[in-house]
Parts: sequence; structure tokens; C-alpha cells
Amino acid sequence: MKKPLHVKCFGAVLLIFALSKTTHAQLSLQGQLRTRTEIRDGVGNLAKTGTKPAAFTSQRTSLIFGYKWDRLTFGVNVRDVRVWGQDAASINNTDGSKLFLHEAWAEVILANSADTTLKFKAFDNLSLKIGRQELIYDDVRLLGNLDWLQQGRRFDMALLKAMKNGWQIDLGAAFNQNSDAFGRAGTFYAAGNAPTTVANSKGAFVSIPTDFIPTSGKGGAPVLASPLSTNGQNQMFKSMQMLYVSRKFGQTKFSGLFFKDDFQKYRIDSLGSTANGVVYGRRYDVEGVNSRITYGAMLTGLIGNASSKLGKIAWQAFAYKQGGKNRDGQSLSAHHYGANVSIQKGKFSFGPGYEILSGNNTISPDGKDHRFDPLYGTPHKHWGYMDYFYVGTGAPAGGLGNAFFKTKYVANPNLYFTFDIHNFALANDMKNVLDAAGGKISRQLGNEFDFIINYNLNKFTNIELGYCYLQGSNSLEYAKLGTMDKAKHSANWAYLMLNIRPDFFYTKPVAIKQ
Repeated sequence: MKKPLHVKCFGAVLLIFALSKTTHAQLSLQGQLRTRTEIRDGVGNLAKTGTKPAAFTSQRTSLIFGYKWDRLTFGVNVRDVRVWGQDAASINNTDGSKLFLHEAWAEVILANSADTTLKFKAFDNLSLKIGRQELIYDDVRLLGNLDWLQQGRRFDMALLKAMKNGWQIDLGAAFNQNSDAFGRAGTFYAAGNAPTTVANSKGAFVSIPTDFIPTSGKGGAPVLASPLSTNGQNQMFKSMQMLYVSRKFGQTKFSGLFFKDDFQKYRIDSLGSTANGVVYGRRYDVEGVNSRITYGAMLTGLIGNASSKLGKIAWQAFAYKQGGKNRDGQSLSAHHYGANVSIQKGKFSFGPGYEILSGNNTISPDGKDHRFDPLYGTPHKHWGYMDYFYVGTGAPAGGLGNAFFKTKYVANPNLYFTFDIHNFALANDMKNVLDAAGGKISRQLGNEFDFIINYNLNKFTNIELGYCYLQGSNSLEYAKLGTMDKAKHSANWAYLMLNIRPDFFYTKPVAIKQ
């Protein structure tokens, strides 16, 4: 039977890769298929009273190509994200697509002390990585690839990476624009996925211009076609500059971060008229930016080993400060600090920790914003797996205190269990506007329990099973939803994740007969 053209082309590509592998060891090609089936009853936010659990399966599919030469590294990650059944079995031309370019970057080596053909010797290694790329630093607390989410996170930017006498120095910068269309003037940046049309106050649909983002009423929250971020943000930065330095001293590692993100200024504006129908919004045509500055340091270290009497002790301490102005131009003064310890004894490890992210005192406000925003990290790893804080549904205005105790048991190299307990509380007082006497709410938000099993079925296949339970308080409901006694305070979440990551060039080692 005659094969279709696309089948022949696909076969030719695989043959080229296969032949290339035999002659160029620098080529790599991996895939990923990750499905996650979830049963949700209160993930990210408390479910309203009377609602029933949701169930679905999401899927990420990735094809990751890499190339490495002495003075160049190249990477592309093509990714598709969707929910099973989200698309009809036979699609229509008007259906959207979620196939996108997650990463596409090249890293050029500018100096390498081991390369005698390079005369520039000021650094042990110096390279420039440019293009769409992930940022992963330290424990992904402030900068991470957000890999738990199927879509992940990446930046369009340039990153200069240097190594000198054990020091790592990374200097990054990004500059975002909406379009390169002819006739476009200036560098104003409307930092949001605004819908193409929206209904005005008379119910008629109105087209949205490129520099305008509609809001829910005059001065209200932006109305976006899709959220920009998972950190409760509603505005992508226009530009950013970052500096990261780190060095190991024996068993202790120091790392410091300076991160400045600049947000386009805007003005309150509207489309149409009150008589014919109006759409309120923000017009991003104001000169200048609001710059937010985040800086701080982290120390991590190891003491002893797992077979010693006290076991191996891993510790961490960090402190960060945020200043400048927030996205809306308000003066900002916030902090984030914490510490934790983990003791490993044989196959078992355990340890406590505490951290605090500052918030606003809504009873006695001082005109400044004190809410710390954990930048572009991976909140899922730090503030409970049920994602109640610093993800899509935002965090309390009063900030967050997180006391936790984490345990892990490694049964064998292919099987381990984790069990974490969190106690969440407000970092600052919040006024209860539902109380006629003007009282404040209790700082206690609730407790979360996360139980996870991980099993490696084979070299390329991992199975993860999780069950999490949160017992929230009325304060949590008020802080997240603005109501009391109208939501279920017990939340449950269970999932089964299958993660298949084949290496298409992998060859099984062959024993050599003597």
C-alpha cells in the first residue's frame, strides 16, 4: 500500500536523526507525555456550599531537541497542553490550538579556560544564552519553571552566564513589546491577554483596541481572555533586569538575587459613552514604568551524613526584601524570610520549617503596599500542594505565615513516600468589613495535609499518586472569597499522574565478555 506523504516525511526525519546520532554524539531528542487525572473539591480556593467535585484529565506532550558543540548549545521544546475532551473529535477551523513553543534558545560560548583555541581567558567560562528559556534558580522559590503546571513558565530574554573561581554570576535582561507591525509608534506595552471584544454597559459587543484592557467597572480588576501568571498577577512586565550570584564554601552554598521588573504605567479610561454604552478599562499609553525591586540572599548547607549518629542535616535560611513601586504605582515595602531543617536518618528524613511573606494591615493602612509577591517561582513546591496561596487565585491581603513539617521515606531507588503538614496563618491583621462593629478576623487560616507516592515503573516512566486534604477556617474563606459561612471549609484533592519521558537516542548498555 502506498504510504501518505506526511508518513514518508516523518520517517525521513527519524532516519536523519538516527544517522546523525551515529556521527554526532551532541544531538539529543527526548519526548514527554504527561497525563494527570484529578478529582477536585476545593483546589486553589474553597468550593461553594452545595457544589460537587470536578474530575478531568489534562495532558502535556513535548518534543525536546538539543544540540551541543564546543562553542554552542541549542535547545527547542515544542509543547502541547490540553484537557481530554476539550476539543471535539473532529475539529472546526474556528477551534483554537494550544500547541506552542515552550523553549527555543541558543547558548554561545564566549570563553572557556579548557579551550586552548580561545584567547579570552578572563573567565573560567562565559556564555550568552538568548531566546525563549526557563529560569531555574535555587529552590525555585522566586525564579522557577513552574513545571507542575502543564503549561510551565518561560521568558523571552538574554542571559549572560559567567563562572570565575567557583563563583557563578548570571546577568539577565528582557524587553517585551506587543507587536512589530509597521506603523506602530512608541514602546507602550499593554501587558495582558485582553479579549478581542467585550460587552458594554448596554450589552452590545465592542472591539478592544490594542493599548486598552477592559476592567470590571471603573478602576476595577482587568478583564482578561486568560490569566497572565500564576502568582496572582494581572500585568506582565515590560522589561526586567536581574543579577544572580552564588558560590559554594565547603558544604555551604551562598546565593544572592537582585531582580528588577518594570511595569508599563497606565491611566483609567473608557470606550463609548454612558448614553450609548460604556466599557471601562486601562489605557496603556502613559510614558514611564513602575519599577519593583527584589533583593536578598539564601544560605543552604549540609552537616554530617545519613549513617552517622545524628544523621545528615540539611538546613536553609533566606531573607528577601521588596521595594520601589508595585504594578499600579503604589509605594512598596515588603519582605519574605524563613528557615527550615531536614534530618535524614537511613531511609527516613523529616524536619520543620517556618516562613513568612508580609502583607497589609487593612485595619491601620499606612498608604504603602506591604504584600510580598514571590516573583516568578513555583509556589506549588512551597505553600501546599493544593495551591491556595500565590497561584491563580491569589493570596490573602494580610500575607502568609507558613509553619510546616515535612517527612520522606525512600523504600528503594524506585519508590518513595512523602507526607507534609502545613499550618497557614495571616502575617498581618485583616479588617472584617462584614462585622458591623469593624472587628478583625482571626489570623488562623487552616491546616493542609499532603500525601504523595512516587514510583518509577521503568527508566522512562514515573507514576505519582497524591491525596491532599485542607481544613480551612472562616478567616480563609473571608481572605480568599470575601464571604463567611458560604463555602465548604473541608477541601479534598486526589490525582494520578503518569509521566513518560523517552530518550529516543538511548541505547541499552551491553556487557562486554572477557
